[in-house]
Amino acid sequence: MSLADFSSSIVMAAIQASITKLMVLPSDQDENVGPRVVPLDIRRFLARLRLLEGVPFSYLCADSLLLPPESIRFFYIDRNWTDGLVQGALSVGTVNSSDRAQLEQLHAMIRNEIDEEERFVRLPGGEQVQQGPAGAITGFLLRSRAVSGWPAMHVRAYRKEMGADNEIIPESDPNRIKVLRLERLAPAVLLVLFDGVPAVVHLEEPRQGVQFGVLLTQSGADRNSFTASVTQRDAQTSTDVAGPNMNVFFRTGSPGVLNLKRTAQEFIGHPATHTGPALDGAEFALEMIRFPYRQVFGDPAHGGPHALTDVFRATLSVATLKATFRERL
Repeated sequence: MSLADFSSSIVMAAIQASITKLMVLPSDQDENVGPRVVPLDIRRFLARLRLLEGVPFSYLCADSLLLPPESIRFFYIDRNWTDGLVQGALSVGTVNSSDRAQLEQLHAMIRNEIDEEERFVRLPGGEQVQQGPAGAITGFLLRSRAVSGWPAMHVRAYRKEMGADNEIIPESDPNRIKVLRLERLAPAVLLVLFDGVPAVVHLEEPRQGVQFGVLLTQSGADRNSFTASVTQRDAQTSTDVAGPNMNVFFRTGSPGVLNLKRTAQEFIGHPATHTGPALDGAEFALEMIRFPYRQVFGDPAHGGPHALTDVFRATLSVATLKATFRERL
């Protein structure tokens, strides 16, 4: 795959000038890691390239059927492919066989230095950057209205389930896996890359401020039709109580706008809420307020004895893909 597939001539000229500098000056110094063969600017560019920055989306997802609406797809990155991508970018600066021979001698050293730089692309605030040789890179593509609805969605990956729902484990913890890249590629498409193979992945709404929330349940076969409800909550103790959820109603012809009168009547109709014959604003808010929702993928508590090893096994076979695309051709 050539860099010309996704770079302008200006970028190619800049890379060629940088590679020329690499051939002439075999050492450089920067504030991150000290003396290195590859200049800092080139190292940063190639590390971002390794993390698929600037790669056309069609190379990541060849067909929209592979990422339908309201779906998530986990994957591994083949480092042979990304190494070939880096070598293609470096080859822009070679003119003759002598240049190519010199560059080939530096490939191993360049690869090791880019391995280090990958972890500097996305720095966790106030935490020490993880060190060590580069390992497997995994990740996921998420296509959902949750991405457009919550642009600041939190994504965390762990080597094992960490327990408490409200506890946030820092990236410096050995049980948490560093996020190498977290980016919205489109309003409803999120790309995330992890520095390792997680056993558990958490997707959580942002924790800023107080918010109301409802539980959505798909209505029938139409994946775009939902009913809304909330868990019963005792207005006297503010605790959740057992029983059927309370329905939440919206105005006809105004999606997302609450029908306050009808919803309040529903709340009063549940004796466990202890709201009395009338519902004031504080009681209504108490019933509607919700903690940030967290979606857990690969929770070992729900996966049986081999959950940690089988969490991210392939569920879509090559044979199925061949049959699907053969029908379309």
